[in-house]
Amino acid sequence: MRPRPRLLVIVVAVVLAACSSGAAPSVSGAWARPAAAAGISAAYFTITTPSGAADALLSATSPVADMVQIHETTTDGSGMTGMDAVDRVDVPAGSSVAFKPGGHHLMLMGLTSALAPGSTIELDLVFEHAGKVVVQAEIR
Repeated sequence: MRPRPRLLVIVVAVVLAACSSGAAPSVSGAWARPAAAAGISAAYFTITTPSGAADALLSATSPVADMVQIHETTTDGSGMTGMDAVDRVDVPAGSSVAFKPGGHHLMLMGLTSALAPGSTIELDLVFEHAGKVVVQAEIR
């Protein structure tokens, strides 16, 4: 017995809807530090995933920077604090990860224009499952 074309279309639509069920992470509270053109800045925000939908931040870009890296502030056993670039930041399903001073953050390097307080910049965040999420960050 051959499946009916209409039934097949309905099954495919349900499967596609389940795969793209709005499971993209939300990004809130985005802000970045003021900086001069050709300088560097840091950006911060909170990523929240819906329940049942873990994801990971893999990379970021911005039209105002030649390079953007994901960094984590670390402190070694002797008390020395530094920053290390990381390849990804996992966000478990139904939880949040805060990018904040002293923790995870984005480093914006080779700024193509000054970042003045009160203005906004675009951050293009690339997630493992959700793909690109565009965020506006306030300069403060």
